[in-house]
Amino acid sequence: MVNIATTDDAKAILAEPAADFDSQMDQILSPYKGEEGELIPILQKVQLEFGYIPEKAIKRIAKFLGVPEVTVFGVATFYAQFKLVPTGRNVVRVCRGTACHVRGGARILKEVEKKLGIKPGESTPDLEYALEPVACIGACALAPTMVVNNDTYGKMTTKKVSEILDRDEQGE
Repeated sequence: MVNIATTDDAKAILAEPAADFDSQMDQILSPYKGEEGELIPILQKVQLEFGYIPEKAIKRIAKFLGVPEVTVFGVATFYAQFKLVPTGRNVVRVCRGTACHVRGGARILKEVEKKLGIKPGESTPDLEYALEPVACIGACALAPTMVVNNDTYGKMTTKKVSEILDRDEQGE
């Protein structure tokens, strides 16, 4: 379950004027012909634009492609890359692979949970961070590892978790 609080920050982030949404969707859909095979690229563009796939986007895509909404929903829920709820702007991924596990990856994950106040799969109430454990980052020689957005951090310690997240909060 995703932790989306009812803070004013989160409400402002989630609020989308209808006209703005419609114009954004028009722009996303404009290069496409309305063929069913375009579903995944359209979902990817919607996710990139909004940070997730809003329910009203599913309806709009289904209408555009001439397919049932359940088809669009089915594809969006089948692939892990697609999110149906807003997630944090900064994604923290903690490796749970064998090398990271053996070298203390579970401690790193617990420290991130403690620092952000969320569990895996959740986002902070202000939608600043999302926590996603992953099967493997592919940097086993640096185990345990953590990735914040596109930056990989290796040989992690609980102290480094705080330093990295504190530095990231300050915009450094």
